[in-house]
Amino acid sequence: MEKDRVQRYALSLERTIQNNYHYLKKTIEDFQEMCRMVTPERNIPAGILVDIREMYKEIRNRLTEIKAIEQLLQGKYRQYYHRDSMRDKEIMELGFVAKNCYSKFEYTLMQIEAIKRLKESSQKMAHPSEPLQWFHSKENQVALINNLRILKELDYKPTPEEIGAERREMVGSRTLTLFLLSGDPLSLDHLQSQIQLREHDILERYGQEEVRGVLVHLRKVNLPEVERVFRHIMENRDLRKLKCLLMPIHSPKDLEGDLLNLIHTTLRQMAEGELKTISI
Repeated sequence: MEKDRVQRYALSLERTIQNNYHYLKKTIEDFQEMCRMVTPERNIPAGILVDIREMYKEIRNRLTEIKAIEQLLQGKYRQYYHRDSMRDKEIMELGFVAKNCYSKFEYTLMQIEAIKRLKESSQKMAHPSEPLQWFHSKENQVALINNLRILKELDYKPTPEEIGAERREMVGSRTLTLFLLSGDPLSLDHLQSQIQLREHDILERYGQEEVRGVLVHLRKVNLPEVERVFRHIMENRDLRKLKCLLMPIHSPKDLEGDLLNLIHTTLRQMAEGELKTISI
């Protein structure tokens, strides 16, 4: 009786292997087809990705169960176990196919994510979410943003009927000049106490060795004219050792890209007393 009971149990274990084997043969083909659907060119629903992962998890569970039962049959129930070498070989091949398909699936997902990040990065560069953080002061930064907004509003070609004489004069003429003076803190203290700005201009002590500001031009101004103003300031107020950097801005698009890196690189290359204009 005990022998018959053990034999029946061994046969039930073999039937479990056979059932798992039939499941794998039936499932692997569908699994391969689903994995082939996932390509960088296709927009795959999230549900499909979940189904693929769940299916692979079940395949791995079945393979693990088969291996555990075979070890049990080859050990404790060896005398009742009739090993099927062809079936064992096919199960191993099915496991290899499943693993290979899933590896390609995961690699494709990595490609899709990399492409997505690249597109997001390109869009961010093309359409920056924030203007250049030129000032520490929130009040000054808001004033700069407002001036940039006005530039944007003027950055179109209206017909003569749309604008009056005053508006025609301003269209294409209003510009900003960002300026930066860098050097000895005492010289910058003297500059701040002496320099006189107009109503819309902005000046900020950005750091111990740096002053930043914006000149708002309500009419068309030539660059040499702006440069002469700053050379006059540096020469007549004993500020000859300061570095002066000017950046004319005609449109918000001029502030796109890695402008701060360009500014820092240019400053490092400048000599004391040098005035330089960055063409953006």
